[in-house]
Amino acid sequence: MRIAHLTSAHPRFDARIFLKECGSFAKRGHDVVLIVADGQGTACVGGVEIVDVGSASSRLRRMTGAARRVVSRAADLNCDVYHLHDPELLPYASQLKRIGKVIYDAHEDLPSQILSKPYLNHRMRIPVAALAAKLQYHFCRRLDGVVSATPHIRDTFLKQNIESIDVNNFPILDEFGSVDNSVTQREAQISYIGSISLTRGFREIVNASQLVKSNITINIAGPIGDESLRREIHSGGRIKVHGFLEREDVRELLSHSIAGLVTLHPTPSYLHALPVKMFEYMAAGIPVIASDFPLWRHIVNQNDCGICVDPHSPEEIARAMNYFIEHPEEARRMGANGRQAVETIYNWKTEEDKLMNYYESITSKAIKSNKIN
Repeated sequence: MRIAHLTSAHPRFDARIFLKECGSFAKRGHDVVLIVADGQGTACVGGVEIVDVGSASSRLRRMTGAARRVVSRAADLNCDVYHLHDPELLPYASQLKRIGKVIYDAHEDLPSQILSKPYLNHRMRIPVAALAAKLQYHFCRRLDGVVSATPHIRDTFLKQNIESIDVNNFPILDEFGSVDNSVTQREAQISYIGSISLTRGFREIVNASQLVKSNITINIAGPIGDESLRREIHSGGRIKVHGFLEREDVRELLSHSIAGLVTLHPTPSYLHALPVKMFEYMAAGIPVIASDFPLWRHIVNQNDCGICVDPHSPEEIARAMNYFIEHPEEARRMGANGRQAVETIYNWKTEEDKLMNYYESITSKAIKSNKIN
């Protein structure tokens, strides 16, 4: 098949889009093009042709001009399947339906995500979220299917009679290789990987850093968008800020950590999410310190791979960090449990097979339809 993945909002090497989805199809011999709008030029990486339509100078121009350019360029490629990764591409999807099959990849529960947007006025969030839900339904019911990043998002579409499957954003196991779970390999370090914001629990993490034992280092690796939050984080004496790290550096950092933090706040967009960082900690063989949401608690308790805490409580977060530092053998045991769970359940290979089968079902329908006609 000739397949085009389209994004006007994500970076070209986004883990879900490039590493997992595009990489999986390229590995299996398909002709894969990734169309982006980042201004970094055209390239060919890992068997994936990357086509750049140029970046936008603002969020509004990205959602309009860049989105149109991405879809227009995709229409020139005459592909069998067009895989859209951003809501802003949906209004232009009808151009692509005339050429091939069109799939939307719902990375997030869009209405719930809007309810958590800090830049939207509180009174505007509910009507904007309701409008987004209506528009999403209007556009998606005309597509060939929706790939959802979690079962919760999948079920939302299925209730609307929109064909959908869940392709979970689980880690690529090979990225982490074999894991050394010996106590001597690990250090008195607790790590967080990912975007950094108040809703991801960073004020509580800063406060917890004042309560942990003196020998603990808290590593934070990811972009900090808010300057006042950046100053607040740097004020935490035991917090080491690494900034954005490449995948190899993430693996190296986790290999020396004794636990991983994922203490996000219970916002509408996080309560039913499956954060990839939690499963990456498990893949790296370290226990998780996770928010005590029902879904996350079920995963952590079922696999005995960490401790769930109240994300609003610096005291609970600090106690969990201290526990793993004081009980390295227990940290090693829980880390091994998490690794085992990823090897058997929460890995990209199972999701890759699901995605491949979904593509085959969609394209086979097209072949049957053409034969009948």
